[in-house]
Amino acid sequence: MIIEPRMRGFICLTAHPVGCEQSVKNQIEYVKSKGAIDGAKKVLVIGASTGFGLASRISSAFGSDAATIGVFFEKPPMAGKTASPGWYNSAAFEKEAHKAGLYAKSINGDAFSNEVKRETLDLIKADLGQVDLVIYSLASPVRTNPNTGVTHRSVLKPIGATFSNKTVDFHTGKVSEVSIEPCAGDDIENTIAVMGGEDWAMWIDALKAENLLAPGANTVAYSYIGPSVTEAVYRKGTIGRAKDHLEATAFEISDSLADINGKAYVSVNKALVTQASSAIPVIPLYISLLYKIMKAEGIHEGCIEQIQRLYQQRLFTGGEVPVDEKGRIRIDDWEMREDVQAQVAQLWEQATTENLAEIGDLEGYRKDFYNLFGFDLAGVDYKAEADEMVQVESIA
Repeated sequence: MIIEPRMRGFICLTAHPVGCEQSVKNQIEYVKSKGAIDGAKKVLVIGASTGFGLASRISSAFGSDAATIGVFFEKPPMAGKTASPGWYNSAAFEKEAHKAGLYAKSINGDAFSNEVKRETLDLIKADLGQVDLVIYSLASPVRTNPNTGVTHRSVLKPIGATFSNKTVDFHTGKVSEVSIEPCAGDDIENTIAVMGGEDWAMWIDALKAENLLAPGANTVAYSYIGPSVTEAVYRKGTIGRAKDHLEATAFEISDSLADINGKAYVSVNKALVTQASSAIPVIPLYISLLYKIMKAEGIHEGCIEQIQRLYQQRLFTGGEVPVDEKGRIRIDDWEMREDVQAQVAQLWEQATTENLAEIGDLEGYRKDFYNLFGFDLAGVDYKAEADEMVQVESIA
């Protein structure tokens, strides 16, 4: 069928299999163009189908010839109905990995559940023996704790006071004021339960208990800090509390891995267009201004550029991994440069519906958003019929 983007608010309801495949191929070519990385050889990526998780899987496989197992929760296709983009991304990744002679298998299911953990452990045991890198890159708004059966829902809210600031509807370009009421009740605890470090630690504990972590194995989870303009709703809000918990968990995991000489890291990454960030008020306006500045400075990066640099210049240099005073890897260093943030703050004050197209990169934001779903990629004929019934080889 001919597949076009169908929007509902900040969500695209369709995905293009050929476009997603092209996106994955583009990322693979980028990693290959940057040369070999002396990195991990057996890698588990939890949350492997989109964004930083997908970029991690691609960087491991095509930068270091790694065998990879990817865990994700995606919607397969049905006749006349497209799959979610992460399904098509994973299908394309496996196809290219197998073509290159690389081991790649995937598990589709709820990574928070004991069942999916068990299935993953059994697959590692049967096929790889052990893994030497675990990437934790889950981005879900809901988590059912497998031990208590309680379902927690995260919220993106400020703490203590209503937050009001500018935002933009990236579809229309309209800049407006938005207000977000402060959190209440169990909002903070629920957000920590979903987006904090508890599930990451559960994965590492389960792997270690069955001797599936190789000597010297590392694990990395991804976080974000961001600028002062988003601080009240992000880093000092409910999600910030969850990120604090995630970062504290890294130290606990490192302690638990000391006997195998392993280590846990949190990598603070840059602001990028994702399905999640598009729904966060304020963030789309910030990103469109940031993109304009970083592109002008020649320091703009997408997910694949960020993770390739993380691997090549931070994690796998052969020396000590450089961290900040709180033990975090900072790959958001270019975004948070003083000159970049000073320019963002200046443009923020000026931004209106009328001038945003000129002072910001709203077009770049929109393009990145559509790219997430396999649309608006060069080299793809969107007028041609596409087969929506694409399977992931190791799942089919």
